[in-house]
Amino acid sequence: MSLLDKLERALGRYAITNLSIYIVMGQVFVLLGAMFNLLDLRLFVLVPSRVLGGEWWRLLTFPFYLAPPTGAIGPVFTAFALYMFYLMGGALEGYWGAFRYNLFLFLGYALTVGAAFVTPGYVVTNVFLGTTVFLAFAYLNPDFEFIVFFILPVKVKWLALLTWVLFGVRFALGAWPERLQILASVGNFLIFFSRDLFGGVRRGQRAVVRKARAIAETDEPRHRCTTCGKTDVTNPEMDFRYCSKCAGDECYCSEHIHHHVHTVAPDEPAKT
Repeated sequence: MSLLDKLERALGRYAITNLSIYIVMGQVFVLLGAMFNLLDLRLFVLVPSRVLGGEWWRLLTFPFYLAPPTGAIGPVFTAFALYMFYLMGGALEGYWGAFRYNLFLFLGYALTVGAAFVTPGYVVTNVFLGTTVFLAFAYLNPDFEFIVFFILPVKVKWLALLTWVLFGVRFALGAWPERLQILASVGNFLIFFSRDLFGGVRRGQRAVVRKARAIAETDEPRHRCTTCGKTDVTNPEMDFRYCSKCAGDECYCSEHIHHHVHTVAPDEPAKT
């Protein structure tokens, strides 16, 4: 039994089911509060230096941060993003179960907070934490299709690949606080999928070996002339036959089938 199985048996009853809907509801509450000037969004971001100064609630509120949309089409994309988070989170919970999905989010949260405290003055939101849910969903459902701009169907695996590329670019060009947040989100993904990823590498290696063996067996000649060594692979134009007068299963090419010394049993004289 793995450590994860042991944790699930011991703590599984404390898991929150339908956690994604609670997160979405919290984000919608914060969004509406900010739009109607009832809430100050600056209090819903994680700033470790402020937490150390006594504003401990930031540790609890930053996962619900959601900035008001801008532009005419902004509300549509915000609503779509919330729906997709709910859809993908629900799919992960259905695949893993409530406990493992809770653990996945909590692990991402813990890594995000830990990375934030390395650079206490940096403002942290839930963007990278939410991205890990998308990457996990894409890994488990690579052929799921999004309708981009309500017209173009695109498989989620290509969007995930683009996300990984953008992660790489931002890691290369960004400041260290952003790099640490990227590492936290990537670390969350790798911790959960390391067994599958390394197992896939091993399966791929075994597949390569099997393919190499199959090619080798395919290239192995079926017929080889006992006299000259020519084969149906090196000389496919030749006709190979087996001599009925020879002892054993002796094969000869068309040049030697009628011109060779017949092999005989040890107690019989050779024939030509």
